[in-house]
Amino acid sequence: MPAPLKLDALRAAVGDGSIDTVLACQVDMQGRLMGKRFHAAHFIEHALEETHSCNYLLATDQEMETVEGYAATSWQAGYGDYTMVPDLDTLRPVPWLPGTAMVLCDVQDHATYADVPHSPRAVLKRQIARLAERGLVPRMATELEFFLFEQSYERAARRDYRNLDLASQYNEDYHIFQTTKEEGVMRRIRNGLHQAGIPVECSKGEASAGQEEINVMYADALPTADHHSIVKNACKEIAWSQGRSLTFMAKWHNDSAGSSSHIHQSLLDGNGDSAFHDAKAEHGMSALMRHYVAGLLAHADDVTAFLAPTINSYKRFVAGTFAPTRAVWSLDNRTAGYRLCGAGTKSVRIECRVGGADLNPYLALAAQLAAGLAGIDAELELGAPFRGDAYGGQADEGHEIPTTLRAATRALDGSAMLRAAMGDDVIDHYVHAARWEQSAFDSAVTDWERQRGFERG
Repeated sequence: MPAPLKLDALRAAVGDGSIDTVLACQVDMQGRLMGKRFHAAHFIEHALEETHSCNYLLATDQEMETVEGYAATSWQAGYGDYTMVPDLDTLRPVPWLPGTAMVLCDVQDHATYADVPHSPRAVLKRQIARLAERGLVPRMATELEFFLFEQSYERAARRDYRNLDLASQYNEDYHIFQTTKEEGVMRRIRNGLHQAGIPVECSKGEASAGQEEINVMYADALPTADHHSIVKNACKEIAWSQGRSLTFMAKWHNDSAGSSSHIHQSLLDGNGDSAFHDAKAEHGMSALMRHYVAGLLAHADDVTAFLAPTINSYKRFVAGTFAPTRAVWSLDNRTAGYRLCGAGTKSVRIECRVGGADLNPYLALAAQLAAGLAGIDAELELGAPFRGDAYGGQADEGHEIPTTLRAATRALDGSAMLRAAMGDDVIDHYVHAARWEQSAFDSAVTDWERQRGFERG
């Protein structure tokens, strides 16, 4: 795999004209890349240490609406600047765009140069630091699912996102022939990400018509979240360049499966060995791993809003669709919210299957780490694994995943664990965002209402 782009290599590429543009990007509340396109020569001369952005970028919704009521920024405060500080460890070429490189930036206060606590990268870095204090390093991976369409984004919009043609007409889970038809997009995605220094493992067809999955190698938590955000942006740009579109909505259509973002996770100790593995223990799970998983289960309601952040997220939780409805743990069981993988091996890990493809990876990973760490600190006991169909009636009713954003927001707001782990200001910020999402939906008149009520009401 090509190595990440070093500063000297960038200078050389700018000098010979092979790179003329640098994208300086921060990550917004929705996990999207926001920032500026620099002429590469100007970036090297004047923006290597910092650039600036309006602080409303961490206080808007998906429509870029300037939502009132945030403590961090407002019309009354004048919507000032944030400082964007390039993290040169993330510098990389963008092979699918001509002459372009990219760097991710940390977001800092314009006056104090302290990290903005509710900026997604800072939220995750805080949990990584808490684990480091205990001699632990988180290793994680996210799987990403999406739907691919024959129409471009522009044509899809003109059709009001109705009557779109999926890339296939049947379930293509692991299907080689059907995914061969999609290689015009998927091969470009795999190769483009590889050339950008992102270690892609594979892509595959998923369990619905037109659905794809792409997987990136296990890594430290921060690079995993960085890769996730870049992958989503790359997939959209590459599909657009081929006259196609794709969506990471958690549930794009009533008749299709949802799109998930499963989170695999484990911890290393100070020697770089798995802190989750104990060869002598049942399933190879160390006592520390059992405490960690118990924390995930105990605080499953608290973290749901970070795994399922939109109204649409909750349409995905349907029995019999491989999207979990209960926060139970089980052995290699895809009906459970938490699945033990690699049992009995040094690769033993836990997979959270709750999250949708619309999650912000930094916030979702941070919430998982905070919940697991709470379990470790409290030495919570892990019960026996669930066996059987977790969608069935034998599942513990008390472990049902919140079924609406409204319920998940209440759990987030009332979470003493997350408030202690992330800070009141951070939780209040994202509670406000969730309540705005809910209120925007509550005031909207939907197609469902018109179809039922226009004549028959």
